[in-house]
Amino acid sequence: MPATMKAVRIHEYGAPDTLRFEDAPCPEPRAGEALIRVEATSVNPFDCAMRAGYVRSYFELPMPYIPGLDVAGVIEGLGEGVSGFKTGDRVFARGGLMRDGTNAELAVVPDSDMALMPASLDPIHAAALPHVCLTAWQALFELAQLGAGQTVLIHGAGGGVGHVAAQLAKERGATVIGTTSRNSDLLLEMSCDSIVDYTAEPFEAAAKDVDVVLDTVGGETQERSWSVLKPGGILVSLIQQPSPEAAAAHGVRQAMVYSAPPIGPTLAEVARLVEAGKLRPIVSEVMPLSDIRRAHEM
Repeated sequence: MPATMKAVRIHEYGAPDTLRFEDAPCPEPRAGEALIRVEATSVNPFDCAMRAGYVRSYFELPMPYIPGLDVAGVIEGLGEGVSGFKTGDRVFARGGLMRDGTNAELAVVPDSDMALMPASLDPIHAAALPHVCLTAWQALFELAQLGAGQTVLIHGAGGGVGHVAAQLAKERGATVIGTTSRNSDLLLEMSCDSIVDYTAEPFEAAAKDVDVVLDTVGGETQERSWSVLKPGGILVSLIQQPSPEAAAAHGVRQAMVYSAPPIGPTLAEVARLVEAGKLRPIVSEVMPLSDIRRAHEM
């Protein structure tokens, strides 16, 4: 194993130009961890928020820091005590938040936070799944307890979390309403029962008495969403903490997504849904890791 690898790092919070594609020490797996040769990783909006320093009120990143939440690749080494995986296994995983991430040639991930890669997916599409799937899963099923026969309104259904959430909700037997300004035909084909183009009409005109609102936008959209919930319904946000006072005033509930490990079992279920043809990730663009700044700008 060489002493260094190519990785993306930040040495301080800031704009995309703080990202450096440079040599970094190769990580070594500790007990309960796997060393993954990265075949594909991703850039999510949360990566941009971390790079810009928006998460500093929650935690400080250790500098220099390698960003990246998603990884698909091959296990190259194992720490002590790892079970259920072996060297050479193809896996997908989500990296940690308080440790170096996955925008590198090699990444270390706890064995409890990874699963075998779906055989039907290439690494690029597998790496598009972990963060968005885990976020959507926690929001819909762990917090909102969405079930068959219920109705969910998903804001930003054409986005990363949104298009996955719509498919998961549909597979669970829910009626899915999505707001979007793009990919309407694709979303109707894949998962949504109806689409609201929020640039052409207010979503309140099309969505009423829903059981769950999944808020991926925040701000005014969140405030306007209270009125579409039925009594006892729930608004779950990925963006900003919903107001408990506003929820109480409307006779509904509220929750904020804070995804936490262990997440391997959820990824294994995601892999099963992919293999069953019930979940399909959409990749917007593919580029080399050295173009990381352009990915953040996009």
